[in-house]
Amino acid sequence: MEVLFVVAVGLVAGTLSGIVGFGSSIMLMPVLVIAFGPLQAVPIMAIAAVMANVSRVAAWWSEIDWRCCWAFAATGAPAGALGAATLLVLPVRLIETAIGVFFIAMIFVRRWMAAHELRLRPLHLALIGLPIGFLTGVVVSTGPLTAPLFLAAGLVKGAFVGTEAAATLTVYLAKTAVFRGMDALPSEVIVKGLVTGSTLMAGSFIAKRFVLNMDAARFRLLMDGLMLLSGLSLLWAAAF
Repeated sequence: MEVLFVVAVGLVAGTLSGIVGFGSSIMLMPVLVIAFGPLQAVPIMAIAAVMANVSRVAAWWSEIDWRCCWAFAATGAPAGALGAATLLVLPVRLIETAIGVFFIAMIFVRRWMAAHELRLRPLHLALIGLPIGFLTGVVVSTGPLTAPLFLAAGLVKGAFVGTEAAATLTVYLAKTAVFRGMDALPSEVIVKGLVTGSTLMAGSFIAKRFVLNMDAARFRLLMDGLMLLSGLSLLWAAAF
């Protein structure tokens, strides 16, 4: 029953995150913690996140902006490995609180950047990739952090989802490699991660139809709504 519940939530999370580019980790983590415990939940989610991003890259391959992707990955991936290595020694609750506030603040930052027509170039993404990559290694998800960055680079809809997924994939691969090196990925965890990731992959392809039929303004509004929920959920988790 626990696995079936995870699969059901994973399919919904995969579809929603396939539309807006992030959110699967935030939706799935409470379920994974309840079903498998906190020690297994983080590496399971890391494997599932890799699979989810692979499916988004496959779904939107032709629209990916590879300059933006590799600019972010160049600094984000090694920083993600460093963040994963220091995960166990940092006050996670404090970090979750800070990022929760930051998620909500980024709603207004993104709108301000859009109103002033500010655009980020690949060099900017490379500079920002360092701190964001490190945070991704430490916490479960920083999707709401990367989302406004790639939107500010002028990417929307399929181009945004695919490029953000390709860039984030490199960070999660580095994070997973560190977990493997620290013996945090036994066979049981890998199998659970593959099952969870399969549901996210299916959801990503279901989402493609919705993205193609969605106008850019509605896409950004949905993004803001999920960022708000993400921030509030992290604040709730940190408080309790």
